[in-house]
Amino acid sequence: MSTTEVRPARPSSPSVPAGTGALVGLLSVGAALAAGHLVAGIVSPPSSPFLAVGDAVVRLSPQGLTEFAKSAFGTADKTVLLAGMAVVIAAVAAGAGLASRRSSTPGAVVVAVLGLLGFAAVAAMPAFAPLDLLAPAAALAAGLTVMRRLHALALRRAADEVRAEDGGMSRRTVLLGASAVGAASLLAGGAGALLVRGAGDSRQMVTARLAAAGFAQASAIPPGAAFPEVGTPTFLTQAADFYRIDVALRIPRMSAQDWRLRIHGMVDREVNLTFDDLMARGLVARTITMTCVSNPVGGDLISTAEFVGVDLRALLMEAGVHPEADQAFATSVDGWYAGTPVDVLMEPDRGALLAVGMNGEALLPEHGFPVRMVVPGLYGYVSATKWITDLELTTFAARSGYWLERGWAERGPIKTGSRIDAPRTSARVRAGRVTAAGIAWSQPDGISRVEVRVDGGLWRDAELATDVSGVTWRMWRADLDLGAGSHTVQCRATTGTGVTQTEAYADPVPDGASGWHAVVFTAE
Repeated sequence: MSTTEVRPARPSSPSVPAGTGALVGLLSVGAALAAGHLVAGIVSPPSSPFLAVGDAVVRLSPQGLTEFAKSAFGTADKTVLLAGMAVVIAAVAAGAGLASRRSSTPGAVVVAVLGLLGFAAVAAMPAFAPLDLLAPAAALAAGLTVMRRLHALALRRAADEVRAEDGGMSRRTVLLGASAVGAASLLAGGAGALLVRGAGDSRQMVTARLAAAGFAQASAIPPGAAFPEVGTPTFLTQAADFYRIDVALRIPRMSAQDWRLRIHGMVDREVNLTFDDLMARGLVARTITMTCVSNPVGGDLISTAEFVGVDLRALLMEAGVHPEADQAFATSVDGWYAGTPVDVLMEPDRGALLAVGMNGEALLPEHGFPVRMVVPGLYGYVSATKWITDLELTTFAARSGYWLERGWAERGPIKTGSRIDAPRTSARVRAGRVTAAGIAWSQPDGISRVEVRVDGGLWRDAELATDVSGVTWRMWRADLDLGAGSHTVQCRATTGTGVTQTEAYADPVPDGASGWHAVVFTAE
């Protein structure tokens, strides 16, 4: 009689459930990002690894991709980028957790690689300082710690075949551990955001100081300076509606008390200013139209405001600019940099400012609080550095601005332009008397004439709004008698010196768009 020996099956090695593994990965990377953001809020806000990686993506993106993002998403382009990064990181984190169902090693490797990317992005920041490495270091340590601890907790639960009351680990214990990590991460990330936001609380104080300060007022805007009743913008743009184009993923939050400006380089004497020093000087108010070089023909990246600040030419004369210096190289608190032609800044009537106020209030954070540059007649990419903290007098041969390094032109004078605001393209209007209206600009020469034509016919003069100054836009309107059907209206402007806007079309890159704006609509 034979017997068959039955051996017990070897128990398989424990494995974390797929859902739990993905959750462990997500919580580990989330803890890393939260810890990095918290430490960055304490030490150096730009050193948050998540934001530093985003800034690196912006700096390294091809020019075509950057322009596409601006045209497709406008001021939401940064939100879209950060949201896309969050989705990618979440997918990677979940994948790392799934790959770590039996061992935490794969997940730890992914966390370490992400941590090293954070280190590299922070170290590559334009305004890097050794202290900035604390945030990515905290992120890496938190991510690895959470990965190992939560994985061990989940693995023990998976290996436990007995009920909790018999000494085993309950599912509730695992869930409590995961919940604690998630809550701590949210609190850390939120605390980091609050620490960053707190630096902007002095804006109300600056607004109050401006209200109490006596300074040379800008000329009052005359009642006939705009035609909003027929479709033009109001003459002054509300600060909240003023166009915004920059590369900052995180709006710098600096208090006025902490602000400093150093004017140095090719000067006779270095000038160092605090915000109180700036406010103690003679403040002036100037109404200025600003335009972005990325503005396409007919685009809306143009706005006008009354800026209050200190005359920049006077500061440069005090420093004593050397004759061979042809560039004022401005640097923002977040490391962004741009070069402005010195000869433009030194023009007696140009009116360049270090601005502290806008439309009667302190600058909004997104528009440069506490101090920014404003130079009439130059596109913003070479003249309008926000959150400015350093101004070096140098040469274009010695240093290149951010956008010059990316193929844009060196000097950036604003081209003469005009736009039709009403009727809009594809609009349907009543046949008969139709009013076309829009804006025109040519800084610093101003606008002397705007002409319109219908369906390629003869040009006719439009009615101009009351002129305010050569450095602001000018509104226009024209009454047209139109029959039923599709119509095309074009406009062109002539400068105060008699030069008519060119018909030749040019893309914004490298020195601004040109061409006559046209709209096609239907009268019925």
